[in-house]
Amino acid sequence: MKDMSRVFGSLGTTIFEVMSGLAREAGAINLGQGFPDIDGPEDVRRAAAEATIDGPNQYPSMMGIPELRQAIARHNGRFYGLDVDWQREVLVTSGATEALGAALMGVLNPGDRVILFEPLYDSYIPICRLIGAEPLVVTLSPPDWSVPMDVVAAHLAEGARSILINSPMNPCGKVFDAAELDALAALLVRHDAVAVCDEVYEHLVFDGRQHAPLMARPGMRERTARIGSAGKIFSLTGWKVGWVTAAPALLQPITKAHQFLTFTTAPNLQRGVAFGLAKDDGYFLGLAADQQAKRDRLSHGLARIGFQVLPSGGTYFISADFRPLGFNGTDEDFCRHITTEAKVAAVPVSAFYAGEAPRHLARFCFCKRDEVLDEAVERLARHFGRG
Repeated sequence: MKDMSRVFGSLGTTIFEVMSGLAREAGAINLGQGFPDIDGPEDVRRAAAEATIDGPNQYPSMMGIPELRQAIARHNGRFYGLDVDWQREVLVTSGATEALGAALMGVLNPGDRVILFEPLYDSYIPICRLIGAEPLVVTLSPPDWSVPMDVVAAHLAEGARSILINSPMNPCGKVFDAAELDALAALLVRHDAVAVCDEVYEHLVFDGRQHAPLMARPGMRERTARIGSAGKIFSLTGWKVGWVTAAPALLQPITKAHQFLTFTTAPNLQRGVAFGLAKDDGYFLGLAADQQAKRDRLSHGLARIGFQVLPSGGTYFISADFRPLGFNGTDEDFCRHITTEAKVAAVPVSAFYAGEAPRHLARFCFCKRDEVLDEAVERLARHFGRG
């Protein structure tokens, strides 16, 4: 048989699926893959269920149903002061990963260079390579994960056409601060470059901070594609409803890529998400507060065992240094060890790097029920003799 895809043929199975499979085999608590263990708001689910019965259940517009696109536009204005034209500047996609694929396909040409920050979500580089674009990976280092602006500036000066920014950032929980956003915006404007912003954790920002879209920075409104996710906002990750907000000239090629990827998204789920985005402020504040409490619960438990827990300003995740426990193997060794022996699954942070990676950090997901987090801590404490 002839060779298959050079981009995908040599890739392994995503680390999330690998560790989740190992967790199932071992009967382990899965703190590896990032999904909540309870479903999201009943009223949002009920709205989607009623929409299934009421219909229609045929192809909706490839742009998304008007009800949801209007809700997304209002959401942009309500939380970030962005004036968005729902008809010309909003596209609904089948999840944020599809939105990322469509956005990068719409923005990049073969041979274009695109700046990525690592650690990074594992779909970014394969999508860029499928397009024929060249990823320029800029490494952020723990514990503060600060951006080396001189490296970014050099790449843009040398002709990089685009930048992909994930804030809040999976896996490390970094939230780009105002100074970093201002500096990045100034560089992108100066070099006439485009930003694709993965902001799926926008309502999962902690410690009194608020999410700040790069799109709202001076000069960025016309050169930013902003990606959101209903799965993260409503703890309904299986729904796979995402969206792109961008100026018309930028959204047009993204939409053309989308039409040949998934074309459209289940209309009943879109109706449910539209209902959810209209929920009052209490829901969104409560979501962040609940997840912050879970972050703190797991962080304190791991610290009592002896892990060195790194700060996390947002997302579902914390990273922890396991070296104080006396484990001398790699992060992959460690994660497999605790999955099979302690019955708690985590993900090695090195899986989120393209190049040289730290090999002493494990990523734990905290968006689980309190009793599940407590049991995971208890299992780890017993295993490492710290109970």
